[in-house]
Amino acid sequence: MAANFWTSSHYKQLLEQEEVDVVHPMDKEKGINLEDFKLIKLHMANYVWKLAQHVKVRQRVVATAVSYMRRVYTRKSLTEYDPRLVAPTCLYLASKAEESTVQARLLVFYIKKLYSDDKYRYEIKDILEMEMKILEALNYYLVVFHPYRALIQFLQDAGMNDMSMTQLSWGLVNDTYRMDLILMHPPHLIALACLYIATVYREKDATAWFEELRVDMNVVKNISMEILDFYENHRLITDERINVAFNKLAFKP
Repeated sequence: MAANFWTSSHYKQLLEQEEVDVVHPMDKEKGINLEDFKLIKLHMANYVWKLAQHVKVRQRVVATAVSYMRRVYTRKSLTEYDPRLVAPTCLYLASKAEESTVQARLLVFYIKKLYSDDKYRYEIKDILEMEMKILEALNYYLVVFHPYRALIQFLQDAGMNDMSMTQLSWGLVNDTYRMDLILMHPPHLIALACLYIATVYREKDATAWFEELRVDMNVVKNISMEILDFYENHRLITDERINVAFNKLAFKP
């Protein structure tokens, strides 16, 4: 695994917003628009988190799985690659990549336990077959760098590594995986954006510390605004809106 983000496949594959917000032509034919596309990815990211709680894997595995899922859909359509199969398969693949292996049969067991909908009823062979398709879609690049390590270092350096700040900023980082930020920004900038929001929320004056950093604070603030905009818009997301999006694919969530 690459030890340096700047020499990694993750860095080389960073995308622009307009490259991420592309609805595949096959999905457009079914009436899927950009809002639907984002809602479906959000729903499946939540699905990965829920499934991971039952199979008991490290947080890093979940973050890697969601990153895989989001990257797959920059290259493949929802129509061809059913999200309900892609999501658990990405968790299965991420568990191996992060050396915290989960057996496919365990995933299948909890999927059936959690959901009665037949659309979720995939078997072990389905996960194993989709694993190969996902590997190909990812061009076999499995290294993902996450903001967590940088966040801990920043908290310590800024002298703000108390429980309150750590929990808030860590929770913010978790929520960034409900967006596509990991596909577009270096992880240390995502960590700084989460820390920036946390300092404002906790009313901590960290202006001098941020000014000493050799980073473009405009970028950090822009990422912060993306996160805050997500929270504002997320209040308007209902199960009904998600159902409408899935129904266009003929998948019932």
